[in-house]
Amino acid sequence: MLKLKKLRCLVPLMLLAGHDAHAQSSITLYGLVDESIRYMTHANLAGDSKIQMGNGGISESRWGLQGVEQLGDGWSTFFKLENRFYGNSGQSDASLPFFNEAQIGMRSTTFGQLILGRQYNVMIEGITIGGYGSNPWIPYDFSFQPEVTLTGGIWTSNQAQYQVRLHDVMFSAAYSFGGTAGHQAYGSELGFAAAYAPKDGPVKFGGAYKEAKDSVNGAAAKAWTFGGSYTWNNTRFALGYIVDQNDRGFSSFDNGPFTTAGLTATKYTDFARRRMIMGGITQQVGPAWHFAANVWRTLQDGKTPAKDGSAWQYQLVADYNLSVRTDVYVEADYGQYKGDLVGAQLQGIQSVGTAQKGTQLGVSVGLRHMF
Repeated sequence: MLKLKKLRCLVPLMLLAGHDAHAQSSITLYGLVDESIRYMTHANLAGDSKIQMGNGGISESRWGLQGVEQLGDGWSTFFKLENRFYGNSGQSDASLPFFNEAQIGMRSTTFGQLILGRQYNVMIEGITIGGYGSNPWIPYDFSFQPEVTLTGGIWTSNQAQYQVRLHDVMFSAAYSFGGTAGHQAYGSELGFAAAYAPKDGPVKFGGAYKEAKDSVNGAAAKAWTFGGSYTWNNTRFALGYIVDQNDRGFSSFDNGPFTTAGLTATKYTDFARRRMIMGGITQQVGPAWHFAANVWRTLQDGKTPAKDGSAWQYQLVADYNLSVRTDVYVEADYGQYKGDLVGAQLQGIQSVGTAQKGTQLGVSVGLRHMF
């Protein structure tokens, strides 16, 4: 009887050992630290210039954990946790959650993947896989990346997103839950993205659409984009178009990257429609050098005529890889702003720009290390 009891105890342990042998898992610590010194003109209402150490550089500093467990037959589960921080002060970005990305998912080599949690929204997915975002070798959250603002930010919380690749075509569909009792649509977001993106082909193009609902009253904010790129040898030509449109009552979206105060501070609630056309040329020279020239043209229809505006923005970037993980760079940008469209609204998610006049020149010199 004693031997039988011992055998019964060993059976679950043997089964567990067999499961562990079958399922392989890994956890990776990753990140980057990016710091720059930046010069800007017209940094206040008096028109004064300033030189400062930035909160980041061409990327925002970050660290994260990501893990994968292989389940067999082409199936796996994965997770990702990522924090954004300021290299100049060591503080987490106060405008973002401590874990700005927090997600878990399941992936199949045949059927695609399902991701749950705070993650990239479909607008960014469409621009990225469509190949027409500015400076494609740099991760998003660039301090001067105007298309980020027109997409309504980068991340969405409470989101379920399905992604699949069918040969050279990629597709994504996402829904973010509002969670308001009696008004399920309030605070929600629905979106789709698709792109033709061959891994080795010279041509890529794609687009995306998303519609968010105000967290308090259900008013809609819609955005859509399309564009593409062509790569010839080591030169990439890109062209894209983005439209961002708000109902009059839209002023709050808890699932997005901006708080209500943030939306007001960047005058996001002032416009009924914004339209942006953007283009750029990226040149790689050898294994170490990247050069880029970009231009953005934005037109704003305000919710009242006094809030109409427009902008021209230009940028040059030179980036040199000292090693596989470390690079140095010089970046220069220039903006011309008219009406209600001021520079801080159109310079990327960090809102580094504080243009208070009709023009602003910015120059950054920085060092970045990835790990």
